[in-house]
Amino acid sequence: MGNWVVNEGLSILVILVWLGLNAFLFWWYYGVYDVPVKYHYSRVLLGSALAWARAPAACLNFNCLLILLPVCRNLLSFLRGSSACCSTRIRRQLDRNLTFHKMVAWMIALHTAIHTIAHLFNVERCVDARVEAKGTIQAALSDLGDEQEETYLNFVRKKIPNPEGGLYVAFTYLAGLSGVIITLALILIITSSTKTIRRSYFEVFWYTHHLFVIFFIGLVIHGAGRIVRGQTAESLKKHDPKICEKNFTQWGKIPSCPIPQFAGNPPMTWKWVVVPMILYFFERLVRFWRSQQKVVITKVVNHPFKTFELQMMKKGFKMEVGQYIFVQCPTVSHLEWHPFTLTSAPEEDYFSIHIRIVGDWTEGLSSACGCDKKEFQEAWKLPKILVDGPFGTASEDVFSYETVMLVGAGIGVTPFASVLKSVWYKYCNDATNLRLKKIYFYWLCRDTHAFEWFADLLQSLENQMQERDNAGFLSYNIYLTGWDESQATHFTVHHDEEKDVITGLKQKTLYGRPNWENEFKTIASQHPSSRVGVFLCGPEALAETLNKQCINNSDADPRGVHFIFNKENF
Repeated sequence: MGNWVVNEGLSILVILVWLGLNAFLFWWYYGVYDVPVKYHYSRVLLGSALAWARAPAACLNFNCLLILLPVCRNLLSFLRGSSACCSTRIRRQLDRNLTFHKMVAWMIALHTAIHTIAHLFNVERCVDARVEAKGTIQAALSDLGDEQEETYLNFVRKKIPNPEGGLYVAFTYLAGLSGVIITLALILIITSSTKTIRRSYFEVFWYTHHLFVIFFIGLVIHGAGRIVRGQTAESLKKHDPKICEKNFTQWGKIPSCPIPQFAGNPPMTWKWVVVPMILYFFERLVRFWRSQQKVVITKVVNHPFKTFELQMMKKGFKMEVGQYIFVQCPTVSHLEWHPFTLTSAPEEDYFSIHIRIVGDWTEGLSSACGCDKKEFQEAWKLPKILVDGPFGTASEDVFSYETVMLVGAGIGVTPFASVLKSVWYKYCNDATNLRLKKIYFYWLCRDTHAFEWFADLLQSLENQMQERDNAGFLSYNIYLTGWDESQATHFTVHHDEEKDVITGLKQKTLYGRPNWENEFKTIASQHPSSRVGVFLCGPEALAETLNKQCINNSDADPRGVHFIFNKENF
């Protein structure tokens, strides 16, 4: 389960502004260390690697400021739910929070690589200069600080040749050791965040992602050693590097070239990250407080296809369609929280989730809830459940459209259970204020067993629409994608019967995959001058197909039909 994303994607403007700020910071700070006379002797000692280390460091600070904001779920839900703060267009950008989080993470990785490589050259040159024979300006600069009333420029003080000297710096200096630690933490975080690891070994992803705490602590203290040093303003008044560089053997002996004095730059990273760190700290406090409120499991329902349903109640719990929650079961793990889409409707007096058994944690929760037992499970034997949420998604905008396409693949149908249930309740009570006038629902699934738990809901909605003489409100198509031609032919024999032999619904099950181009063209012709919301919960390949169809079938004329694509990532 993840958040919803939209076909406009992360706004081109947002991406360009973000990239532009990164480019500006890199250019600006490269110039800060490559041009001013303050760092003239630093450049003599280190060469251009100094600027190449400091420019990406500034970009790292900027992106580390941003990286926590997209995962402050309560803040985003508050902004998303506030019409005063956020227009529909801005809410769509908020729905791309995880996409932006990943983009920022890759930018951090890029600048970390540049910063690290540049500092490897810096350390090598500092160590070499420290052990270099006297007679060069690099040796003269490195010897500064050995005598009283001198301040050093070369932070390497012990005369240990490379490679031992470089290793000594890496593991005994604060900047070196913290740099090694945060680089290793970043490597573990990024490598464990791949789609394969997240889906197959979620626990690995979950635990390693919390190395971000070590990463940020290391980041804040990384510059405390002040190893990047420049000539002081007072020293520059008396010692002009451009003149005195050639007379380095006479420093301190002639009045015009006294011994230059140096000072380290104060740590700056904390100024960049303190606000998002405080915000994230309060975010975690809110999550902890909310998760400690008592949750009662009222019902556990076993469904086919390794799926079970938890119906729960919690005091003060309020939800909207398609929102999601995070669930923890201390019986299974005291640390892991897993996201699940709510399948209940806001009108119901409980909230529910459907869980597919795909890993150790879900299997452990299934066993704890007694899903592997045939006998009735007593309520007091059910495990303790902690719930954080609900959190908003783009599916809340379903009722903002007059026409919507809902596309679910396999277990990805769960968000639409909430939507369709809510539609059913609204029709049972009063449909006059319902802006939504037409639903096109598509469900793609490989196996017939997966239909069973959802068929009752569709049947209830189907009957309700017919009773209200509005059977055209919901058009749905169910596709079996995993059947071969012989299996499909066997059931096609019964195609003329009143109800489908697989689902029991009046709408017949189809075999294979939809022709999306025809579907979009048909809907576009039936709803000219409309904004059609397209909502998908399914794999990336299908998302690319639907996104392309939305673009191709949207009119260039603002008054024509426009398909607005939304996707939920699991």
